[in-house]
Amino acid sequence: MEPGTSHRVDTGAARRRRPYSCAWCGRTMVDSELGRRRKYCKRSCRQRAYEQRTLLEGTSIPDDAVILSSAEAADFGDRMFALRCAAEDLGTAVAERADHDVLAGLTDTLLELAREAEKLR
Repeated sequence: MEPGTSHRVDTGAARRRRPYSCAWCGRTMVDSELGRRRKYCKRSCRQRAYEQRTLLEGTSIPDDAVILSSAEAADFGDRMFALRCAAEDLGTAVAERADHDVLAGLTDTLLELAREAEKLR
């Protein structure tokens, strides 16, 4: 080790503090440093997931299936299309050697669209 540097043990806390999405509604959550990772952001989301699981009992639909209405599926498809368009715009800007501010703006747009695309509901 070089002088002036300290040895730091990685406890995993920094990795666990990254945002992730609620398994029901898609809302962004961040874990606390203690305990296991939560799956749902609120009790109501946990309840809705339970209700869906119990409705699926005795059917051929897999337990881990995500059931979307046609409107939700269309909205998800629209978000994925917008995400692909933003990625293509960024690729074009890089190929054309756009300046830093343009690339930063396109990157911000791409990241925001990706966050929205993660949400299934």
